[in-house]
Amino acid sequence: MAQMTVQIVTPDGLIYDHHAAFVSVKTIDGELGILPRHINTIAVLEVDQVKVRRVDDDKHIDWIAVNGGIIEIADNVITIVADSAERARDIDISRAERAKRRAELEIEEAHDKHLIDQERRAKIALQRAINRINVGTRI
Repeated sequence: MAQMTVQIVTPDGLIYDHHAAFVSVKTIDGELGILPRHINTIAVLEVDQVKVRRVDDDKHIDWIAVNGGIIEIADNVITIVADSAERARDIDISRAERAKRRAELEIEEAHDKHLIDQERRAKIALQRAINRINVGTRI
């Protein structure tokens, strides 16, 4: 079976390193499904989940919350460089839910005070928290 190597790197180091039969990511241009021997590509990622179907167990899927970044596909090696990323098994759901509530309050407060930059940052924080919750509940 053909396979790819998937590596996810953040400033904290290597977060994920496995062989995969299929990978799905969301880029700023849309959803991207990647199979072995995919054309070499570089793309900007959205804040979203990364789905990795591993080769060691056809039914095993790893879910990783990625907060933006870039993906490079070259010679059956997929490298994702992100500001932050967490595997589903490592996500603290209650912490993510608290972050979601905080972001919602910050959005409301910033909107009421017409603080555009603060509102934009809070919306990004909300998006990241929701992504972490969605990925964390996939276990």
